[in-house]
Amino acid sequence: MKKVFSGIQPSGLLHLGNYLGAIKQWVEMQDELDPESSSGRTECVFCVVDLHAITVAQSPAELKKNILSIAATYLAAGIDPKKSRIFVQSERPEHTELGWILNCITSMGELSRMTQFKDKSAKFSDQSIPVGLFDYPVLMASDILLYQTTHVPVGEDQKQHVELTRDLAIRFNSRYGETFVVPEPIIKAESARIMGLDDPGKKMSKSAASSNNYIALTDDPDTIRQKFKRAVTDSGAEIKSGPDKPAMTNLLNIFSEVSGSPVERIEADFAGKGYGQFKEILAEAVVEYLKPIQERYYKYIADTEELKKILAEGSEAVAPIAQKTLLDVKNKVGLGV
Repeated sequence: MKKVFSGIQPSGLLHLGNYLGAIKQWVEMQDELDPESSSGRTECVFCVVDLHAITVAQSPAELKKNILSIAATYLAAGIDPKKSRIFVQSERPEHTELGWILNCITSMGELSRMTQFKDKSAKFSDQSIPVGLFDYPVLMASDILLYQTTHVPVGEDQKQHVELTRDLAIRFNSRYGETFVVPEPIIKAESARIMGLDDPGKKMSKSAASSNNYIALTDDPDTIRQKFKRAVTDSGAEIKSGPDKPAMTNLLNIFSEVSGSPVERIEADFAGKGYGQFKEILAEAVVEYLKPIQERYYKYIADTEELKKILAEGSEAVAPIAQKTLLDVKNKVGLGV
């Protein structure tokens, strides 16, 4: 039976890259047929991973606000609580308890080789790197393994963490007997890494120094138009993708995703036209694409009590799976009396 798990940190505004590279896939997955499932569809669990967010300092008030904002975005994008489970990570204590147990079979060497740790720890002095930042991949492994996940939709930058998750599952199973499903990553090549509008060498990021890096899902039409107008382009004037044109490749990938047209067709449509005209039309396509999502988002975020109710019901629904896995793990390790 196919089981999908994924989540996003509530550490800032979600952007177009988050949607095209992750959430859009989730919506499609929840409607995939699976005759092995009791519902007849793929079992999907989508989490607001707030414990991961506090690996770096957060404003408590902003964090609480962002948790609800992420949940509202999930719903606005089409995640249906009748088909998928949506909940907040910290509401299920099994995540941290299993994380500690997995810590005890994880080596320092494995974690120090994580590319994201190397990148993020560079912002700190050696003596001030938060332990949570170092240990982040083990908690992520716990998130995944707790629900006997078979498939994990992730961006290319998270693939290494899923590989560690697989290693830990295999290691635990080898020591203590079959316990965890060994999950597979799912990476959608075309949109796995939507790059920054101001720097096509770096992915679109909500933590970027400049807001011109990303299109927030809540950006108004004029802001979207201005950001695309300022988006960097490559030398030359041809609307073409390719290794020597990273900026246009990124913009064409975005256009393809929001229009449903293949890149080759878009290139043909804009043959002989300039960058300025291309970016204007792309901006309008993105404005129209985000309009229904934004309308639904503001409807959901206006009713926080309903949002909290949906999250509480999701937490209650996943509780039996999480508790069963954790109890099995503790028994096999020899914990408890």
